[in-house]
This record gives sequence, C-alpha cells and structure tokens, in this order.
Amino acid sequence: MPRAFRMPQVADLLKDSLLGLNLQMTIGSHVEPAVSGIMSGKSLLLKVILLGDGGVGKSSLMNRYVSDRFDSHSFHTIGVEFLNRDLEVDGRPVTLQIWDTAGQERFRSLRTPFYRGADCCLLTFAVDDAQSFHNLSAWKQEFVRYSDVREPERFPFVVLGNKVDKVEDGERQVHEEEARAWCQENGHCPYFETSAKDDTNVSAAFEAAVREVLACEDHVQTLCLEKPFTLLTK
Repeated sequence: MPRAFRMPQVADLLKDSLLGLNLQMTIGSHVEPAVSGIMSGKSLLLKVILLGDGGVGKSSLMNRYVSDRFDSHSFHTIGVEFLNRDLEVDGRPVTLQIWDTAGQERFRSLRTPFYRGADCCLLTFAVDDAQSFHNLSAWKQEFVRYSDVREPERFPFVVLGNKVDKVEDGERQVHEEEARAWCQENGHCPYFETSAKDDTNVSAAFEAAVREVLACEDHVQTLCLEKPFTLLTK
C-alpha cells in the first residue's frame, strides 16, 4: 500500500534517503531538481505539486488516484504529504510522486520549500467556490517565486476544476468556459473538470501532467542521474 508522510517526517525521510548520493538537500534553501529527475530502475520519477485553497479537494484527488478511495470526512492537510504511484503513459514507465500541500496561509513557510524540484504543478480550485478560482493567479505566482523555475513561461501547469459532482445540485459558481479562458490567458494550460468523489477525470488529469512534462524535451534530458534511486517502496 502507498504510504503518506507528514511534516516533519517528510524532511527526515528525504534527508535520510539522500545519504550516499552526490546530492545535497537543505530545507529552505535552493535545491537543484534532483528529486524529480531521479530514475527509479527504468522508470522516470516525476514530482508533481498540488496547489490551491484549503478545502478544494487536493488530498481527495491524490488519495483517489493513488489508493482509489474517497473519504468525505477527511481533514485539512497540515504541512505537506506525498504518495507515489507507478504508471505507464504512452508506453513509458513513470513513477509519479504527488505532493499535497496545505492551502491555508499559516502553512506557507512549511509548504514552499517543497516546491523546488517539481516537474509539474496542478493548480486546483473547486467549481462551487468562486474565490478558490480567483486565487489561482496568486497560487501560480507563489509557486514560481519559491520553486526557482528557470523558465516560468515554459513550466508545465495543469488546472483542475474539482468537485464537478456538485454541478447537478446547482452549486456551480465557476463555469467551464470561464476556467478555460483563464487557462488560455495563462500559458495555454490543460484544463480538467474533476471529481474525487465519483472519480471523474482524475486519472486523465494526472496522466496529462505526465505528458506535459515528457513533452518538454529539454527538461526530460535532465531527468537521468548516474545512480538509480527509489524514494519510496510500496
């Protein structure tokens, strides 16, 4: 079964896991994108970050995709958590490392160090919460600021409009056309309307994130290190 880790377990695990490799990791300082670029056997290890307001369903999306479960009574994430899932996209084996971050402002100092080394960012809002949609620009700016991305205009972002299951109840506050227009104005990001509750487009969204990374040929060339490395085992 996949395992989730919380602060400060994440920091301790990462530090311990990097022993013996020619890597250095200091929480809170610049880190080269080594974690995301490590090969696990013949599988590319890609790091993706889920960002968005608290309560939009980031944890539920991660748990639905990795464990195929949904908990309607789940609590807000404190700090960061991450899970791994092995998959094959277009014939290419990939280990996807999914990082779930706390959306509340008071957890900013805990989450931002883990933006470094990300290969893709999934900006997430809830279609029944207009404010969470309006905050997407701020989330994107925060990620670019703290991730030290060399070329922000080329970095792969994917946008998720979650909780689409509530549309039938008349609770939609953000229309699909409005969300797609934002995506076009912000780098032509792929957009998916998802539901962790009924598993709508969840797999498609994460697989699209992988394809966005693999499409960046220059970036893919940096994904190989001399030593194979596995951060988590199932």
